[in-house]
Amino acid sequence: MPSVTDVLETMDYGTAPESNSHVKEWLQKHDRGFGHFVNGAFLASAGTKMDVLNPANGEKLATVSNGTAKDIDVAVQAAAKAFKTWSKLTGFERAKHLYALARHIQKRERFLSVLETMDNGKTIRESRDIDIPLVARHFYHHAGWAQLVETEFQGYGPIGVCGQIIPWNFPLLMLAWKIAPALAAGNTVVLKPAEFTPLTALAFAELCMEAGLPNGVVNFVTGDGETGAALVAPVTAGLPPSGGASRGPRGRHPPASSRAAASRRSAHRRSAFAPRRAVVHPPPADPARRSAFAPAPVRVRRSAPIPPCWPRAPST
Repeated sequence: MPSVTDVLETMDYGTAPESNSHVKEWLQKHDRGFGHFVNGAFLASAGTKMDVLNPANGEKLATVSNGTAKDIDVAVQAAAKAFKTWSKLTGFERAKHLYALARHIQKRERFLSVLETMDNGKTIRESRDIDIPLVARHFYHHAGWAQLVETEFQGYGPIGVCGQIIPWNFPLLMLAWKIAPALAAGNTVVLKPAEFTPLTALAFAELCMEAGLPNGVVNFVTGDGETGAALVAPVTAGLPPSGGASRGPRGRHPPASSRAAASRRSAHRRSAFAPRRAVVHPPPADPARRSAFAPAPVRVRRSAPIPPCWPRAPST
């Protein structure tokens, strides 16, 4: 009978649940290179390429395309075409697609958690226990809202193609914040992920195909600030201008005055479904028509001054 010492010397470590081997296999399957995801397929781009690095060790994970204005136009055209069908689906039909996306995210939670950590640099505990479970919950939550559109939000409706830009700190979670409500309301999406962390968005694109989401409903164009500026430009080829939408900032840190002016010009076009910097293509034909879940205007009546909650010293 072997001794305890012999057993300890022959024991080996099992594969950790958070092993990155399956992520590396996925990257290798794509030859560590990705194009834009438009109209249900990955497309090559004539633009330059960008390397995506693992911030923990500087390892090159993949190469992605740096989108051009032409790439943006193609994506918006695909989304506009899909909008004609997607916006006419009942809330119940759209909810089924959102439920399917939520279930596929849950099935791939381990893969998405490891990919998010490798791409973003956050700890695996945060990705695995917080970010990715919340991603699935957002799609479940808005699937429920989609079923209530006809009964609880009468007089509201979809407004068009939502141009969305997300930062690098919560790549997949912020994607869920933007895409789930937009789809629930019947809009279609063209999204640009952060140039440093695009990989989970591209993995989500594959989930859209697996879940049977109609082509063109969700589109991804990767790139830097110039790509984002093209996405929020006032005129997109083949579409009417968006009513004076401001061009997005080209720099990483635009002046505060520019941000404030852009916010004022675009505030009247925002819906509660769209992110703060989203631009909608094209504008609704009826100005009185609001997107579902957009807050109704509130009338504020001036009232008498509220007395202070502390005692005043007696006057002399």
